[in-house]
Order: sequence, then structure tokens, then C-alpha cells
Amino acid sequence: MSLIDSLATTEPLSQVFSDESFLQAMLDFEASLARAEAHAGLVPQTAAAAIARAARATHFDARRIARGTLRAGTPGIPLAKALAQRVGQADRRAARFVHWGATSQDVADTALILLLKRARPILAADWMRLEAALVRISNRHKNTVMLGRTLMQAALPITFGLKAAGWLGALRRSQMRMEIAFTEALVLQFGGASGTLAALGDQGLRVGRVMARELGLSYPDAPWHTHRDRLGALVAACGVLTASLGKMARDISLLAQNEVAEAAEPEGGGRGGSSAMPQKRNPIASALTLAAANRVPGLVAAFLSGMVQEHERGVGGWQAEGPTVACVIESTGLALRSMAEAAEGLRVNAQRMRLAIEATHGTIFAEKASLLLGAKLGRERAQGIVQQAVRQTGRRQRRLAEVLTEMPEVSKVLDKQILGGLEAPEEYLGVAERLRKRLLFSPRRKRL
Repeated sequence: MSLIDSLATTEPLSQVFSDESFLQAMLDFEASLARAEAHAGLVPQTAAAAIARAARATHFDARRIARGTLRAGTPGIPLAKALAQRVGQADRRAARFVHWGATSQDVADTALILLLKRARPILAADWMRLEAALVRISNRHKNTVMLGRTLMQAALPITFGLKAAGWLGALRRSQMRMEIAFTEALVLQFGGASGTLAALGDQGLRVGRVMARELGLSYPDAPWHTHRDRLGALVAACGVLTASLGKMARDISLLAQNEVAEAAEPEGGGRGGSSAMPQKRNPIASALTLAAANRVPGLVAAFLSGMVQEHERGVGGWQAEGPTVACVIESTGLALRSMAEAAEGLRVNAQRMRLAIEATHGTIFAEKASLLLGAKLGRERAQGIVQQAVRQTGRRQRRLAEVLTEMPEVSKVLDKQILGGLEAPEEYLGVAERLRKRLLFSPRRKRL
């Protein structure tokens, strides 16, 4: 992991998208191509074996290939040249069959897809951690009442269990979109010069199917050199997932403010410290997730803009994609891992949540009071009375139920027992628990 990327990826994903990893993925394509063509009788078996033996990343200088890429406009050209030279050292005749019938974009595209295939289980593992933690939190706090907050202001009470289930519901929906997008995107790219595999005669489809099977990829109906919709759907799905993770991070960071202190991220191991203020306990997981949520939308837009490509080979659009896709996947993975860590160690202060409700002096139950009075006096008159009571509550620092009890127009129609239970948050949660269960037990896919 490079220092400049240390707040934008995780160690496992940085390894997936490293120079060595990408180089090996391109070489895996070339070795698979040679073996598939030997299987079809297009190249000698000895040549395929020689190419496969040479196709090891440790045999090549990634920096030199990178310099060649800048001149060629694609990594496939310097890669094929370097591989042919390596093969030729052991078998000059076999070197002639390196990259036989393929085009440079076939190599680069398939290599990127192979990296996505490697990234998928890494994302899935962190997703499973996050899902399990949120289920535990929601179940543990199904009866923990807290303020609902709308437009950043105190609103009707909810439960923290419902809040956590809401996070989970959005993340599960995003996970299902990612599942579909990954499945569709993991396809072989193999079309040759103009996407017709003309160099292989009538054996092109046969070779492609063997390659796809060997590389563990699906085989598409046709090459997709300038049809980037599958990757676009994956990138967009990452954007939605990262935004949903960002919403969770935003909530946690707001709840972690000192003056709120209703929840806190785990501490220890150097997490959340300050170089100047020893008392600080910063919400680092939320910060990293929000940084990813800020970064990814622009990358999604950049990818979608580049999808408008020319004829059978794009100029500029395709060449922009590699770093964009890598950064999107790495940012999504960082957000997933960060929120998994936050959820697994999240500290919830139920007492502070209760105190926040009490601090409103019962004014958050103004809707309930209006409904009770409205049934007796009519909606408009009831709301006017309650608004007057709320104003008096603020001026006199008294509770809403007390003020209402002293108002003759209220005491005539509502007895003290009803008003006495006005401010019980557990009695005004509606169907919160049923909604929580619906979110927790909604149908879902098992993995990314």
C-alpha cells in the first residue's frame, strides 16, 4: 500500500490492484490463450507449454512495461513483446505464437476482470461482518428508545434497533445490486483486432470458451470492447453502496459528538487519537467512510462519461477506466471494512438517549397531544392549543403535559391519567418494532 493511498484502500485490496497482480493477470490471459489455442490445434502444444512456463510476473519488470504502456497506449503491447522475448530465450519457434489472434485490449480488459474476481470475496467477507454486527445491534437495542431527528431537529421517538435495521436494509439492497453487477461483469474479453476473431478462422468461439472456463469467467455472447455497460453497472452499484455506508457513517459521527454522546466508535490500537489533544476520540471509521462516499460519485460520473466510445475501439474512454475502476472498488472496500469495524465495536449509550428525550420537556409529543385533543375539539383548534402550550413550555421550562393539564380547555376533555402518560416514549412508537423485523427478515442474497 502506498502512503498517499493509505486513506483510500485496504491492505488486501491494494495487493489485488498492485502492479505485480495486474501484470500476473495479463500473463494468465496469455498463458490461457496459448493453451486454449493448442487445445483447438491452432498452435503447437510445445509452444503453449513454453508460453505458460514464461508467464510469471517475477520474470518481468513492471516499471519497464509501464513505461512502454505510456508509449503504446495500452499495456498489452509491451507485455506481449516482453513475453515473446522471454519465451524466445528458451524456444525461438514458440515465441511466434505469443498473443496469437488476440488484441491488446483483450489482455488489459480480461486482466482487470480477473482483479475484480479477486476483489469480490474480500468485499464479501467484510460485508458479512457488517451484516452480522448490525443484526446484533438491532436485536440488542430493539427497545432502546431515542430521539428521532428530522432536519437535524428533535422529532418523535424511535428505537435504536429500528435505526440500525434501517442502515442494514439499505445496505442489503445495495448488496443485492452488487451481486447482480459482479456476476454480469466477470466475463472474458476476447475478440481480436476488430471483435470478430478473424485470425482464428472458425475456431474463435471454441478458443474463447476454453479460456473462459480455465480463467473462471463467464463467456459473453460477443466481445465488448466498446460496450462497457457491465462494468458501468458495477461501478454504479459501488457508488450506491458507498453512499449507503456513508449515510450510516454520518449518523454515527453525529451521535458521537460530545454534546450528544449517544454512540461511539470502538477505541484502542491507535484509533481516533489526536496529535495535539489527548482527550479526543475521533470517529475514524466514519471519517474514512465519508471520505470514500465523497470520492466515489465523481469516479462513477467519470466512468459513465467514458462509456460513449467510438465504433469498435475507443479513443480515450477505455484508456481512462483502469484507475477509475480500481479506485472505486478500493474505496468501496475501505468503506465496508471501516463500517464493519465500527459496528462490531459500537458503543451505545441508552441513558444518554433517554436524557435527550427528557431534555425536550415533552414537546416532541406535541403531535400525540394534538391527535388526542383533535378527536374532541377538532384538528385546527387542537393544534392551536398545543402550539400555545409548547410556547409556554419553552418560556417556563416546564413539561408539556404539565402545561396542558393546567389549561381549562384541555382538562375539560382529557383526564389527568391520559395526560400523565403523554410523554412515555415507549407508548408512541407506532409499528416501529414491526418495521424493524420487516427490515431484518427481508429476503437477501448470501454473498457478494
